[in-house]
Amino acid sequence: MWFPRVSILLLLNIILFSSFQSPAFAIKKSYVVYLGSHAHGPQISKVDLDAVADSHQEFLGSYLGSSEKARDAIIYSYDRHINGFAAMLEEEDAAEIARHPNVVSVFLNQGRKLHTTHSWDFMLLEKDGVVDPSSLWKRARFGEDSIIANLDTGVWPESLSFSEEGIGPVPSKWKGTCENDTAVGVPCNRKLIGARYFNRGYIAYAGGLTSSDNSARDKDGHGTHTLSTAGGNFVPGANVFGLGNGTAKGGSPKARVASYKVCWPPVNGSECFDADIMKAFDMAIHDGVDVLSVSLGGEPTDYFNDGLAIGAFHAVKNGITVVCSAGNSGPLDGTVTNNAPWIITVGASTLDREFETFVELRNGKRLQGTSFSSPLPEKKFYPLITGEQAKAANASAADALLCKPKSLDHEKAKGKVVVCLRGETGRMDKGYQAALVGAAGMILCNDKASGNEIIADPHVLPAAQITYTDGLAVFAYVNSTDHALGYISAPTAKLGTKPAPSMAAFSSRGPNTVTPEILKPDITAPGVNIIAAFTEAISPTDFDFDKLKSPFITESGTSMSCPHVAGAVGLLKTLHPDWSPAAIRSAIMTTARTRANTLTPMVDGRDGLEATPFSYGSGHIRPNRAQDPGLVYDLSINDYLDFLCASGYNSTMIEPFSDGPYKCPESTSIFDFNNPSITIRQLRNSMSVIRKVKNVGLPGTYAAHVREPYGISVSVEPGILTFENKGDEKSFKVTFEAKWDGVTEDHEFGTLTWTDGRHYVRSPIVVAFGGDY
Repeated sequence: MWFPRVSILLLLNIILFSSFQSPAFAIKKSYVVYLGSHAHGPQISKVDLDAVADSHQEFLGSYLGSSEKARDAIIYSYDRHINGFAAMLEEEDAAEIARHPNVVSVFLNQGRKLHTTHSWDFMLLEKDGVVDPSSLWKRARFGEDSIIANLDTGVWPESLSFSEEGIGPVPSKWKGTCENDTAVGVPCNRKLIGARYFNRGYIAYAGGLTSSDNSARDKDGHGTHTLSTAGGNFVPGANVFGLGNGTAKGGSPKARVASYKVCWPPVNGSECFDADIMKAFDMAIHDGVDVLSVSLGGEPTDYFNDGLAIGAFHAVKNGITVVCSAGNSGPLDGTVTNNAPWIITVGASTLDREFETFVELRNGKRLQGTSFSSPLPEKKFYPLITGEQAKAANASAADALLCKPKSLDHEKAKGKVVVCLRGETGRMDKGYQAALVGAAGMILCNDKASGNEIIADPHVLPAAQITYTDGLAVFAYVNSTDHALGYISAPTAKLGTKPAPSMAAFSSRGPNTVTPEILKPDITAPGVNIIAAFTEAISPTDFDFDKLKSPFITESGTSMSCPHVAGAVGLLKTLHPDWSPAAIRSAIMTTARTRANTLTPMVDGRDGLEATPFSYGSGHIRPNRAQDPGLVYDLSINDYLDFLCASGYNSTMIEPFSDGPYKCPESTSIFDFNNPSITIRQLRNSMSVIRKVKNVGLPGTYAAHVREPYGISVSVEPGILTFENKGDEKSFKVTFEAKWDGVTEDHEFGTLTWTDGRHYVRSPIVVAFGGDY
């Protein structure tokens, strides 16, 4: 069995942290010291919180020489549910603290990034899908009993998506607040019931922020977009520059929403830091949220050195469902992040709506693209020129082809449509560079890695983005003649496009590099060209010269798909308040679909080939089906503790955050962890796994149906399960055996489905042979 390397002190790949020198010239960095859980009663008093802070200072003071030095060093005390603190420490002190028997782990204050494309490149909805789950909405009363919060860039409270119209009183269980006493505060209402900000961890690395930054107000737009996607109220007449007109609404339109701002201006590629993230989780648990939507992530790492995974564990332990984005590092394999099994990890796929524009070439070709830009001033053919042909004298041909800053020549590009290659710099920045040298428009051609994935952006000049194959046709035409001509049509909204959904090329892929036996992502949801609310502090292009504001905008990324799932969770929490976070995760996973609206398998945006569970997990979310899944794969907190034991952690490390005395079982297998998916990392001859399903519907009899992975024999025992009562649980064994020697050196995929004729409880199967994935 494979075990992750568990180390008490993990020096992470990304060097984060601000540092300063002590009189002895020792460098101090920001660390998190994780001590496990608190044992507070149901009511936490100020006396309790002060006692925690004092205990942290006393503990750290025993290493630093005094409580006063400890008080000055501590950035945060985690004092409600998470037990620990963040502090500025020398490496030697951190290492010594890590050896204390009561310390679970000590790790550097890791930096993370938001999972939206933000116009930068990173290496379908059916009728009963996310856009209009009318029957689920009706049964769940539009999620009115749920409180959905996000960890993000804050919130724009004036957005109509956060209007309190039609919203009842604030739930009595809510303990949170709106921090409206800062220079730029955030007023709350019956809809937006909470807003807090956390930036001490960021400051420990990047230095100070201005007084106006000390606010939960959203200056970036990301937080407003994601929160409104999850729980925004109904807003009739919403549109983006006149396109896509309709009623905007979140997944749970009547849910209460709250914002925990943990992300700040990027520094060295990082925007959100573990010290702040853990404090936000601690407060959100205390405040009483039901669902946490977290559209950010970092490098995959050991769970006990991952502040987000730790915070999510404590949230799940308290009944909160945590939904996270998978990352935007596709199409490379093994890039998925937020890999902990207690998290719902979400990939990004398209929906059946496009904002299309056409590139017309003088040779008769008409190529479909996408954009939100204005049309060319005249309806005529314009001269076409590649970025390389418009190269400035001191620029390289490669930079000019990519339309990088200062790479284009004014005399060559003026009045022409410049053809730019996607990659390395921002999509909209390429158009900006073309506009600076007087270009009339831009055709943005995908590179090979981006494939068929095209994204609608509000370019600063008339523009269209087209696929890799169509881009090759444009480059071939321009290079074949001295008088290339073309035209870009005005964008329009188109519904019912096919095939949809397809996987976004940018969506991060499995396998899970932390625990390969757990398939990640879990699910995929709409994450391309998603319309939602936006801040009015900046323009959608984020260029300083652009003063245009828009209350709604499209954005793309797993940041956008994550709150789709969070919104659906809000509905399920209202409809099934007794379901655990694991039951909700299972219901969403086992009812997903893997076919497009053409009734053919979903394809991958990078190459047009059939997508696999490494990109979509269990498939594309179907909220209506998730409300009545029939059976669920449920998990308790002890199941997660047993999982950690099977993963190589010991009882000494695990017990501090368990609910009581805990000891690792004498024998446990990670393959028997009751996950809704089954992953066999190294099949040797034959092996078996155990699973258990709970009936959450009417009494019934379910039969097992298997689609075997290529070359693998799969048997299920027993093959029939009968449930006489709601809540009944039944176990079964699945045995895998290679049909012949040397079947394959690759991974193979299949499915196991339990059905009673009305419900189809589907689990993906992934099998690999010998060696690593």
